[in-house]
Amino acid sequence: MTILFTKYHGLGNDFILIDNRHQTQPILTPEQAIKLCERNFGIGADGVIFALPGAEQADYTMRIFNSDGSEPEMCGNGIRCLAKFIAELENNNKSKYNIHTGAGLIVPELKGDGQVTVDMGQPRLLASEIPTTLATADEKVVAQPLEVAGRSWSVTCVSMGNPHCITFVEDVSIIDLAKIGPEFEHHSVFPERTNTEFIQVINPKYVKMRVWERGAGATLACGTGACASVVAGVLTGNSDRLVTVELPGGCLEIEWSTTDQKIYMTGAAEKVFTGVIA
Repeated sequence: MTILFTKYHGLGNDFILIDNRHQTQPILTPEQAIKLCERNFGIGADGVIFALPGAEQADYTMRIFNSDGSEPEMCGNGIRCLAKFIAELENNNKSKYNIHTGAGLIVPELKGDGQVTVDMGQPRLLASEIPTTLATADEKVVAQPLEVAGRSWSVTCVSMGNPHCITFVEDVSIIDLAKIGPEFEHHSVFPERTNTEFIQVINPKYVKMRVWERGAGATLACGTGACASVVAGVLTGNSDRLVTVELPGGCLEIEWSTTDQKIYMTGAAEKVFTGVIA
Protein backbone atom coordinates (compact mmCIF):
# COMPACT_ATOMS: atom_id res chain seq x y z
CA MET A 1 0.00 0.00 0.00
CA THR A 2 1.22 3.50 -0.81
CA ILE A 3 -0.04 6.66 0.87
CA LEU A 4 0.29 10.18 -0.50
CA PHE A 5 1.24 12.88 2.01
CA THR A 6 1.97 16.58 2.11
CA LYS A 7 4.38 18.21 4.55
CA TYR A 8 3.30 21.56 6.03
CA HIS A 9 4.59 23.76 8.80
CA GLY A 10 3.14 26.56 10.90
CA LEU A 11 6.03 28.72 12.14
CA GLY A 12 8.31 25.67 12.09
CA ASN A 13 5.83 23.44 13.93
CA ASP A 14 5.75 20.78 11.20
CA PHE A 15 3.25 18.11 10.24
CA ILE A 16 2.62 15.27 7.82
CA LEU A 17 -0.86 15.77 6.31
CA ILE A 18 -2.79 12.76 4.98
CA ASP A 19 -6.02 12.68 2.97
CA ASN A 20 -8.14 10.30 5.06
CA ARG A 21 -11.55 11.29 3.66
CA HIS A 22 -12.35 7.77 2.47
CA GLN A 23 -12.72 6.31 5.96
CA THR A 24 -13.58 7.44 9.48
CA GLN A 25 -10.47 6.14 11.28
CA PRO A 26 -6.82 7.12 10.66
CA ILE A 27 -5.19 4.86 8.10
CA LEU A 28 -1.97 4.80 10.13
CA THR A 29 -1.41 3.51 13.65
CA PRO A 30 0.25 5.59 16.36
CA GLU A 31 3.30 3.32 16.05
CA GLN A 32 3.54 4.04 12.33
CA ALA A 33 3.17 7.76 13.03
CA ILE A 34 6.11 7.61 15.44
CA LYS A 35 8.30 6.14 12.70
CA LEU A 36 7.24 8.73 10.15
CA CYS A 37 7.90 11.61 12.55
CA GLU A 38 11.44 10.39 13.29
CA ARG A 39 13.75 12.99 11.79
CA ASN A 40 16.69 10.72 10.99
CA PHE A 41 14.91 7.61 9.73
CA GLY A 42 11.47 8.95 8.72
CA ILE A 43 9.99 12.02 7.08
CA GLY A 44 10.41 14.11 10.22
CA ALA A 45 7.60 16.01 11.90
CA ASP A 46 6.04 17.06 15.21
CA GLY A 47 2.93 15.07 14.31
CA VAL A 48 0.78 13.37 11.67
CA ILE A 49 -2.59 14.98 10.87
CA PHE A 50 -5.46 13.14 9.19
CA ALA A 51 -8.25 14.88 7.25
CA LEU A 52 -11.24 12.63 7.99
CA PRO A 53 -14.91 12.92 6.96
CA GLY A 54 -16.97 15.46 8.87
CA ALA A 55 -18.87 14.64 12.04
CA GLU A 56 -21.60 16.47 13.93
CA GLN A 57 -22.37 18.75 10.95
CA ALA A 58 -18.69 19.65 10.45
CA ASP A 59 -17.05 19.74 7.01
CA TYR A 60 -14.13 17.61 8.21
CA THR A 61 -12.78 15.85 11.26
CA MET A 62 -9.20 16.40 12.44
CA ARG A 63 -7.21 13.64 14.12
CA ILE A 64 -3.56 14.00 15.05
CA PHE A 65 -0.88 11.69 16.40
CA ASN A 66 2.05 13.38 18.12
CA SER A 67 5.63 12.33 17.45
CA ASP A 68 5.46 10.10 20.54
CA GLY A 69 2.27 8.39 19.32
CA SER A 70 -0.07 10.13 21.77
CA GLU A 71 -3.20 11.84 20.49
CA PRO A 72 -3.90 15.44 21.55
CA GLU A 73 -7.34 16.98 21.41
CA MET A 74 -6.24 19.39 18.67
CA CYS A 75 -3.35 21.59 17.57
CA GLY A 76 -3.48 25.29 16.74
CA ASN A 77 -0.63 25.39 14.23
CA GLY A 78 -1.77 22.05 12.87
CA ILE A 79 -5.31 23.20 12.14
CA ARG A 80 -4.01 26.15 10.11
CA CYS A 81 -1.97 23.66 8.07
CA LEU A 82 -5.01 21.41 7.75
CA ALA A 83 -7.10 24.29 6.41
CA LYS A 84 -4.51 24.96 3.68
CA PHE A 85 -4.33 21.23 2.92
CA ILE A 86 -8.12 20.92 2.62
CA ALA A 87 -8.29 23.95 0.34
CA GLU A 88 -5.72 22.29 -1.91
CA LEU A 89 -7.67 19.01 -1.93
CA GLU A 90 -10.97 20.71 -2.75
CA ASN A 91 -9.49 23.16 -5.26
CA ASN A 92 -12.41 25.59 -5.03
CA ASN A 93 -13.05 29.11 -3.76
CA LYS A 94 -14.18 28.12 -0.28
CA SER A 95 -12.17 29.87 2.45
CA LYS A 96 -13.83 28.84 5.73
CA TYR A 97 -14.23 25.34 7.16
CA ASN A 98 -15.99 23.86 10.17
CA ILE A 99 -13.64 21.22 11.58
CA HIS A 100 -14.58 18.76 14.28
CA THR A 101 -11.76 18.14 16.78
CA GLY A 102 -11.33 16.57 20.17
CA ALA A 103 -11.56 20.12 21.54
CA GLY A 104 -14.88 20.80 19.81
CA LEU A 105 -15.74 22.65 16.62
CA ILE A 106 -12.90 24.85 15.33
CA VAL A 107 -13.33 27.26 12.41
CA PRO A 108 -10.27 28.29 10.36
CA GLU A 109 -10.56 30.91 7.61
CA LEU A 110 -8.04 31.39 4.82
CA LYS A 111 -7.15 35.03 4.20
CA GLY A 112 -6.13 36.66 0.93
CA ASP A 113 -2.62 37.37 2.21
CA GLY A 114 -1.92 33.69 2.84
CA GLN A 115 -2.52 33.89 6.57
CA VAL A 116 -5.11 31.77 8.35
CA THR A 117 -7.36 33.10 11.11
CA VAL A 118 -8.82 30.49 13.42
CA ASP A 119 -11.82 30.83 15.70
CA MET A 120 -10.44 28.79 18.61
CA GLY A 121 -13.57 29.08 20.75
CA GLN A 122 -13.68 30.18 24.37
CA PRO A 123 -10.94 29.24 26.83
CA ARG A 124 -11.80 26.94 29.72
CA LEU A 125 -10.55 28.13 33.07
CA LEU A 126 -11.83 25.85 35.83
CA ALA A 127 -9.46 23.34 37.38
CA SER A 128 -11.72 20.45 36.40
CA GLU A 129 -11.65 21.60 32.76
CA ILE A 130 -7.85 21.80 32.49
CA PRO A 131 -7.65 19.28 34.27
CA THR A 132 -5.45 19.94 37.32
CA THR A 133 -5.56 19.34 41.04
CA LEU A 134 -3.94 22.71 41.82
CA ALA A 135 -7.36 24.00 42.89
CA THR A 136 -10.81 22.64 43.63
CA ALA A 137 -12.83 21.58 40.59
CA ASP A 138 -14.84 24.80 40.25
CA GLU A 139 -11.97 27.24 40.87
CA LYS A 140 -9.57 28.95 38.48
CA VAL A 141 -5.81 28.45 38.73
CA VAL A 142 -4.30 31.94 38.45
CA ALA A 143 -0.78 32.74 39.72
CA GLN A 144 -0.69 29.65 41.92
CA PRO A 145 2.64 28.35 43.29
CA LEU A 146 3.90 25.02 41.91
CA GLU A 147 7.07 23.23 42.97
CA VAL A 148 9.01 21.93 39.99
CA ALA A 149 12.66 20.87 39.98
CA GLY A 150 13.30 22.31 43.42
CA ARG A 151 11.89 25.72 42.58
CA SER A 152 8.55 27.43 43.16
CA TRP A 153 6.95 28.71 39.95
CA SER A 154 3.89 30.96 39.72
CA VAL A 155 1.59 29.23 37.23
CA THR A 156 -1.73 29.94 35.55
CA CYS A 157 -3.64 27.10 33.91
CA VAL A 158 -5.85 27.34 30.83
CA SER A 159 -7.49 24.80 28.58
CA MET A 160 -7.94 25.46 24.88
CA GLY A 161 -9.47 22.00 24.63
CA ASN A 162 -6.03 20.76 25.67
CA PRO A 163 -4.20 21.55 28.93
CA HIS A 164 -1.72 24.41 29.34
CA CYS A 165 0.40 25.57 32.26
CA ILE A 166 1.76 29.10 31.79
CA THR A 167 4.49 30.78 33.81
CA PHE A 168 5.93 34.27 33.34
CA VAL A 169 9.73 34.62 33.50
CA GLU A 170 12.29 37.38 33.16
CA ASP A 171 14.16 35.80 30.23
CA VAL A 172 12.84 32.88 28.18
CA SER A 173 16.22 32.32 26.52
CA ILE A 174 17.78 30.89 29.69
CA ILE A 175 15.08 28.27 30.30
CA ASP A 176 16.47 24.74 29.89
CA LEU A 177 13.43 23.27 28.16
CA ALA A 178 14.87 19.79 27.75
CA LYS A 179 15.39 19.56 31.50
CA ILE A 180 12.44 21.42 32.97
CA GLY A 181 9.81 20.70 30.31
CA PRO A 182 9.30 17.00 31.07
CA GLU A 183 9.02 17.73 34.80
CA PHE A 184 6.13 20.11 34.15
CA GLU A 185 4.52 17.79 31.59
CA HIS A 186 4.49 14.78 33.90
CA HIS A 187 3.84 16.59 37.20
CA SER A 188 1.35 14.78 39.41
CA VAL A 189 -1.01 17.80 39.52
CA PHE A 190 -1.77 17.27 35.81
CA PRO A 191 -3.56 13.92 35.47
CA GLU A 192 -3.58 14.17 31.65
CA ARG A 193 -0.11 15.76 31.49
CA THR A 194 0.26 19.34 30.27
CA ASN A 195 1.76 21.67 27.70
CA THR A 196 3.99 24.27 29.34
CA GLU A 197 4.58 27.84 28.15
CA PHE A 198 7.31 30.14 29.44
CA ILE A 199 6.45 33.79 28.72
CA GLN A 200 8.61 36.91 28.74
CA VAL A 201 6.59 40.14 28.60
CA ILE A 202 8.21 42.79 26.41
CA ASN A 203 5.17 45.03 26.72
CA PRO A 204 1.42 44.39 27.18
CA LYS A 205 0.99 43.96 23.42
CA TYR A 206 4.10 41.87 22.70
CA VAL A 207 5.44 38.77 24.45
CA LYS A 208 8.06 36.12 23.77
CA MET A 209 7.20 32.47 24.30
CA ARG A 210 8.98 29.15 24.47
CA VAL A 211 7.05 25.93 24.78
CA TRP A 212 7.35 22.33 25.85
CA GLU A 213 4.52 20.46 24.13
CA ARG A 214 2.88 17.44 25.66
CA GLY A 215 3.85 14.48 23.48
CA ALA A 216 6.18 16.42 21.18
CA GLY A 217 8.75 18.15 23.41
CA ALA A 218 10.36 21.46 22.55
CA THR A 219 8.81 22.83 19.35
CA LEU A 220 9.29 26.04 17.38
CA ALA A 221 5.67 27.10 17.88
CA CYS A 222 2.41 26.10 19.57
CA GLY A 223 -0.83 27.76 18.51
CA THR A 224 -3.01 26.64 21.40
CA GLY A 225 -0.16 27.56 23.75
CA ALA A 226 0.01 31.09 22.35
CA CYS A 227 -3.76 31.43 22.83
CA ALA A 228 -3.60 30.10 26.39
CA SER A 229 -0.69 32.41 27.19
CA VAL A 230 -2.61 35.54 26.17
CA VAL A 231 -5.52 34.41 28.35
CA ALA A 232 -3.09 33.88 31.23
CA GLY A 233 -1.57 37.30 30.54
CA VAL A 234 -4.96 38.98 30.81
CA LEU A 235 -5.89 37.06 33.97
CA THR A 236 -2.61 38.03 35.67
CA GLY A 237 -2.50 41.61 34.38
CA ASN A 238 0.58 40.95 32.23
CA SER A 239 -0.88 41.58 28.78
CA ASP A 240 -3.68 43.14 26.77
CA ARG A 241 -6.30 41.16 24.87
CA LEU A 242 -4.68 41.71 21.47
CA VAL A 243 -1.10 40.49 21.54
CA THR A 244 1.71 39.54 19.20
CA VAL A 245 3.27 36.33 20.49
CA GLU A 246 6.83 35.80 19.29
CA LEU A 247 7.85 32.14 19.13
CA PRO A 248 11.16 30.67 17.93
CA GLY A 249 9.53 29.95 14.55
CA GLY A 250 7.82 33.32 14.07
CA CYS A 251 4.91 35.40 15.33
CA LEU A 252 1.21 34.77 15.92
CA GLU A 253 -1.45 37.42 16.42
CA ILE A 254 -3.78 36.43 19.26
CA GLU A 255 -6.98 38.22 20.27
CA TRP A 256 -9.23 37.37 23.20
CA SER A 257 -12.41 39.09 22.08
CA THR A 258 -14.43 41.10 24.59
CA THR A 259 -17.52 40.63 22.40
CA ASP A 260 -17.90 36.85 22.36
CA GLN A 261 -15.03 35.84 24.69
CA LYS A 262 -13.56 33.68 21.92
CA ILE A 263 -9.89 33.45 21.02
CA TYR A 264 -8.86 34.33 17.47
CA MET A 265 -5.46 33.20 16.22
CA THR A 266 -3.87 34.46 13.00
CA GLY A 267 -0.69 33.06 11.52
CA ALA A 268 1.02 31.42 8.58
CA ALA A 269 0.81 27.85 7.28
CA GLU A 270 3.17 26.83 4.52
CA LYS A 271 3.41 23.82 2.23
CA VAL A 272 6.87 22.26 2.17
CA PHE A 273 6.69 19.23 -0.13
CA THR A 274 4.62 16.22 -1.17
CA GLY A 275 5.64 12.58 -1.24
CA VAL A 276 4.62 8.94 -1.10
CA ILE A 277 4.84 6.60 1.86
CA ALA A 278 5.51 3.02 0.72
